[in-house]
Amino acid sequence: MDFAVIVPLANEQETFETFTNRLKNILDSLAAGHVYIVIDRVSKDDTLKLSRELSDRDKRFSTIWAPENRNVVDAYTRGMREAYAGGYEAVIEMDGGLSHDPAEIPKFLEALAEDNQCVFGSRYIQGGRNISPPMKRAFLSQAGTFLSNLLLGTKLMDMTSGFEAFDRDVVEKIITFPLKSRAHFYQTEIRYLLRHSRYKEIPIVYRSPSDSASWKAVRNSVFCLCYYTFLRLVGCAPSLVA
Repeated sequence: MDFAVIVPLANEQETFETFTNRLKNILDSLAAGHVYIVIDRVSKDDTLKLSRELSDRDKRFSTIWAPENRNVVDAYTRGMREAYAGGYEAVIEMDGGLSHDPAEIPKFLEALAEDNQCVFGSRYIQGGRNISPPMKRAFLSQAGTFLSNLLLGTKLMDMTSGFEAFDRDVVEKIITFPLKSRAHFYQTEIRYLLRHSRYKEIPIVYRSPSDSASWKAVRNSVFCLCYYTFLRLVGCAPSLVA
């Protein structure tokens, strides 16, 4: 299966080489794959420079400079549009900064090959782990999963993980849908909109990088949760897959 990996990066010069070397190892072992690194003005260090140098050396890596991005959701969807235009059969989204381990990519591809349209990484099923999560991030993640399942009728064990994979048809639907999220709720919104798809949760190991979670992001999450809850209550709940 020919696949693309989407990785938004910002201020990751310290972990850049280690992370991209792990990606190279996976691409080598699978003899397939392409990586789109999306960088915007949030990044103030040498991440863009390092990424461009890598792209020059290794054509399996593309650097997408996107100064027009307004938030991380723009970064994800920009990467997905590039991958879709590239004709890839599957797209995997993941975080940089060693939060997600590239060695787990083959598990996502195997699950997609089992006739699943979506594969969602989960920290909270057997085999999954959330290593040393800062208290604030852990609370928001688990509370977000509980509230989303309660109010939106979803049934996933992890509604906020950023490690996920989609087949080409689903990618087309995501990049043409007017998403409401602007920050962390993006992962929850995607899972909600794809609740009727053929999906599978697989265990992942997540290493929390920091305790950062802005109140602006939290407010957007609350707004989106209320918005989709209201639509569900009035019988107008949207879905990307019938």
